[in-house]
Amino acid sequence: MDQTVIEKFVNMINQSEKIVFFGGAGVSTESGIPDFRSKDGLYNQHDVRFDRYQPEYLLSHSCLVQEPKVYYEFHRQKMDTRNIEPNNAHKYLAKLEETGKLIGVVTQNIDGLHQKAGSKKVFEIHGSALRNYCASCGKTYPSDYIFESDEPIPRCTCGGIIRPDITLYEEGLPEDAVNSAISAIAAADMMIIGGTSLTVYPAASFINYFRGSNLVIINRDPLNLKIGENVLFIQEKIGEVFSALAKEQKISL
Repeated sequence: MDQTVIEKFVNMINQSEKIVFFGGAGVSTESGIPDFRSKDGLYNQHDVRFDRYQPEYLLSHSCLVQEPKVYYEFHRQKMDTRNIEPNNAHKYLAKLEETGKLIGVVTQNIDGLHQKAGSKKVFEIHGSALRNYCASCGKTYPSDYIFESDEPIPRCTCGGIIRPDITLYEEGLPEDAVNSAISAIAAADMMIIGGTSLTVYPAASFINYFRGSNLVIINRDPLNLKIGENVLFIQEKIGEVFSALAKEQKISL
């Protein structure tokens, strides 16, 4: 890890009062959760049960409605993060929030690891696999319900389908989370973007609301976008970057 880069990062944090973090699947890969589009990602994993389907279809509203048994089998096999632990990226952000500098975490992830690490101001713009509700009557169910149900298609006492509170393809983003995320980004004087290719829309467009002066992008792979002169781009694993930050700032994770 380049010490000069870490020192510059720390200086940017010290200069800032309202920091927002915007993160994607790469934030959780170091916890053992695969991302979507990398060579080892969810979309490139071969599974004879699902190989005949496009990955986007398996995570779509169409699949949930038209082939619910397929949808729920995929969900149970691939979306269960209940026993996954936060990594140093999640832990560092929780510590940064404790200092009062971090005003929000905007996440595209549905794993709940930011909250598990201690973050309070988390805007889940793609929902959470840890919440379930009846699509008919709205009754809520525990995080374990779908994963532990013996029914291929879990059903509510009213007869409706119980579904995870996640945003599937073809569905709109949750309005409250989106509005809160945009408000936080617009108010921020520093933005840290990490673990995302910035290719999933409309979420990726949220960064256009940022008007601050300090922007840091952390991503393991190169990004297909123009990076301005005042942007600090770090091509490393985000957990390792935040571990180095914590060491420089003498923060215990």
